[in-house]
Amino acid sequence: MGIKSFMGRRAAPEEPKSAPILVRDYMTSNLITFSEKENIMDAMEKLIKHGISGGCVVNERQELLGIISEGDCMKHVSDSRYYNMPIEDLTVGKRMHCNVETIDGNMNVLDAAKKFIEMKFRRFPIVENGKLIGQISQRDVLRAALKLKGQNWKY
Repeated sequence: MGIKSFMGRRAAPEEPKSAPILVRDYMTSNLITFSEKENIMDAMEKLIKHGISGGCVVNERQELLGIISEGDCMKHVSDSRYYNMPIEDLTVGKRMHCNVETIDGNMNVLDAAKKFIEMKFRRFPIVENGKLIGQISQRDVLRAALKLKGQNWKY
């Protein structure tokens, strides 16, 4: 009579759980936004107060209208001085960029990194059903990369 093994069938090894890799998992949804009718000086104060380099311009329905940045504000300051114009007389709507490139919240965060490199933007808004739901920055992508470190980069 032979010896029988009572080990039974082994369960398949568990795959390590992977961290979320979608843009929506790393985007900022609590945004500082601007109104197109907002005075440019107020926008500059808001940028400084919140320590941000730019933000989305939305209407009352949270629809994305454009983006305003420190650079846009700097251009206004420079133009005002050069043309000897009052610095307070301009609105965000006159300085914002209207042709805004957005990113899908369901995009892989590593594909978003590639888009940042190709387009040289600092931030991309995320719009869903016509409304601004968030924004992803280069820093958010770096946070995602640190969280994914040591995991397989495949998706």
